[in-house]
Amino acid sequence: MMDPTYQKYLDESRHKKTRTSEFLGQLKDMDKKRVLQELYQAHNEVFKEVDCLACANCCKTSPPLVVKSDINRIARFLGLTPREFTRRYVMEDVNGEWSFNAVPCWFLADDNHCRIYEVRPEACRRYPHTDEEDFVRRRSLNLANTLICPAAYRITLLLQNRLTLLP
Repeated sequence: MMDPTYQKYLDESRHKKTRTSEFLGQLKDMDKKRVLQELYQAHNEVFKEVDCLACANCCKTSPPLVVKSDINRIARFLGLTPREFTRRYVMEDVNGEWSFNAVPCWFLADDNHCRIYEVRPEACRRYPHTDEEDFVRRRSLNLANTLICPAAYRITLLLQNRLTLLP
């Protein structure tokens, strides 16, 4: 069960999706250095408080993209060949990208821990991408993440409040 506070943020993010999208679109016209400074600060503040194990919504709703190095590393960890691992756990989408083939994630335990945490895909390590320089250019990805990840939504709210772009 998800922490009720986190569920509240997700509900709010759906309700304010249009406004959030507008805000994220405005970031590209701002001073990038200032935006990134505020973004990194908001990211650090939020992740001091957020307990991902009380949520795990990303693991329950969104299969991560995987690349060959992820497949090789995870397969080795599980004692499988990359081919066996791929056949069992990976699918290719219409764009030719690979991802895990099930949600919730195959490797999500009942207590929201990741069974392959030490070797998890790079996409999982970086999620929700709120401490990356390319944040400003990824409007669609960031908007999608605010609908999945309460921390991403909170970070976006803090950023919006600090940059005061919208009335």
